[in-house]
Amino acid sequence: MQHIQLRDLAVSRIGLGAMGMSSAYTGAGTDDDQSVRTIHRALELGVTFLDTAEVYGPYTNEELVGRALKGRRDQVQLATKFGLISHTGREQGPDSSPASIRTAVEGSLKRLGTEHIDLYYQHRVDPGTPIEDTVGALAELVTEGKIRHIGLSEAGPDTIRRAHAVHPVTAVQSEYSLFTRDPEARVLPTLRELGIGFVPFSPLGRGFLTGTIRSADQFDSSDFRASNPRFSSENFQHNLHLADQVAAIATQIGATPAQVALAWLLAQGDDIAPIPGTRRVARIEENAGADAVQLTDEQLAQLSSLPAAAGNTHNEAQMRMMER
Repeated sequence: MQHIQLRDLAVSRIGLGAMGMSSAYTGAGTDDDQSVRTIHRALELGVTFLDTAEVYGPYTNEELVGRALKGRRDQVQLATKFGLISHTGREQGPDSSPASIRTAVEGSLKRLGTEHIDLYYQHRVDPGTPIEDTVGALAELVTEGKIRHIGLSEAGPDTIRRAHAVHPVTAVQSEYSLFTRDPEARVLPTLRELGIGFVPFSPLGRGFLTGTIRSADQFDSSDFRASNPRFSSENFQHNLHLADQVAAIATQIGATPAQVALAWLLAQGDDIAPIPGTRRVARIEENAGADAVQLTDEQLAQLSSLPAAAGNTHNEAQMRMMER
């Protein structure tokens, strides 16, 4: 597995998102033992960049990752997030106040079984707290050794610049894939100007780009995709057609659709480290294999020319928490 630099943090250029091991995609239930095996297999394959958050579960995903990393902590670059759970009594909305961050980081350190977090993200921008105050609190945690690097998630260019002026931001995490090209317009140019790395989540279009989803009816009602606009009846066929075009290129080169989608993303720059999520050993093996897939210039151009996916990436309430 090749490694890249997210500013001053070296990570495997394909990571592992752990969210689906404990939440969001758990319509068929959870299997912690299977998830632990998947994390261990990821490490064997050189996938050492692991991503979680306190809100996943909530809390249970960090606990799972902590159990899986017992005795293996020095093998990974560990990222988690704060800000969608208030620890100061706010009734709704994000909370990235310094007091909430202090409580959040102590909880994450305990659940993860570690003395430091390699990359600590603000999960969503908090309109109630100036970003300067949030990053100032995070800078104190860097000085104390509790976190090593600061990240933002779904932040827009203006917020990124203001944050970076207080303390260097190592990485920004946002949704980016063949289905979601929004960051290309303003966010990616800003990151490259400032020398900040980029971590795409949902790089496989929430499973759509794997070629395994053929009907929206296959989702349990507890699976959040059942109510996601891109999987709705009015958008499904359009998006399925896009996924089929990715699958056609995969057939040409003897790869899987997921590997092609990840290889396209990796080809967008050596400052990009996607974090496809899975809880299955076979899937982490497949995803890690994308590191060796080489697409021709013609294939990359063909994929880049695909039309946009139909439907918003999230429901209306979630979209309001995302800066663009």
